[in-house]
Amino acid sequence: MTVTSGAVHSFDQALAALRHGFPEDRAAATRLHRRLARLLHPDTAPPGRRPEASAAFLTLTDQWREYLDAGDPAPLTVTTRRHTYLLGDPQATGDLAVLRRASYRRADGTRHDALLKIPLQPYDNDLIEHEAAVLTRLDTEAEPRHRAYAPRLIETFRHRDTGGTERRVNALEPLDGFHSLAEVAAAYPGGLDPLDAVWMWRRLLVALGWAHRARLVHCAVFPEHVLIHPGLHGLVLVDWCYATATGTTAPVLIERHRDRYPPEIPGRRPVTEATDLHLAARCMEHLMGERTPKPLAAFIRGCTLPGEAGRPHDAWRLLAELDELLDRLYGPRTFRPFTMPAA
Repeated sequence: MTVTSGAVHSFDQALAALRHGFPEDRAAATRLHRRLARLLHPDTAPPGRRPEASAAFLTLTDQWREYLDAGDPAPLTVTTRRHTYLLGDPQATGDLAVLRRASYRRADGTRHDALLKIPLQPYDNDLIEHEAAVLTRLDTEAEPRHRAYAPRLIETFRHRDTGGTERRVNALEPLDGFHSLAEVAAAYPGGLDPLDAVWMWRRLLVALGWAHRARLVHCAVFPEHVLIHPGLHGLVLVDWCYATATGTTAPVLIERHRDRYPPEIPGRRPVTEATDLHLAARCMEHLMGERTPKPLAAFIRGCTLPGEAGRPHDAWRLLAELDELLDRLYGPRTFRPFTMPAA
């Protein structure tokens, strides 16, 4: 029996589909795998069935790896000094790179997932190399207790494709179960409840305060670069290609975001901690939309003043001020579950 993605719409149908494997056609199999992954992910499981979903999701992952290994007699691989990566499907394409799933075996024989960040154009090799240097700096100079707020680098290497073009590639640990703030905003087009948005804002300020103490400014705190984990209330700030040292100019301006930058970036003036805090406040403004309470709207205005010198510079102090405001608005903090709507 062959199951297609069009026949699977519910959690129970996804569980049943696991028994039938994947169709021979690679495109159809990929569509089915994506549908099952959405339906069986623990974050989207029906109430009371999260353990069942976790077990099914692991089974799905193993079956998909077996399908990929068996279906391609000559799987595409990339070998470096440390690992041989078995390449999977592209996961996403950004402004300058494609993110491609991969897996590799460690010396003990266990297989692990990875995400390869490959520049679309070789002239962006320097930005990929720069990101690797920034992530290494965060490893060595930033406080270890907050390291989970940025992706972890497995290795960085040069790869020459069959056409002879050389690209710099960053192998990163994957971030499964995370959603970007752009995806959150799309899922809540009427604006996110401020009670859900504020925990994301608090964690974003921690991520920025942590990076700023390592004298780094991210320079691209846009919704697609801020990932949150709904179940764990986790946050990771990604795409550090655009980061720079405090007091220097941003290396790149992302043209489609030109209107969202604070004036110092298009003006080619030095960036500071205030640059990131401005961009973070804009993210929250975008997320809450018209549901933003007046006191939070006033707080955002204070973070997005045109003059860099007049804005807050200390993320930790700003977090304390935000907490005081939230305490006056909502009282003592309590854990509030957050979920993303099923796709």
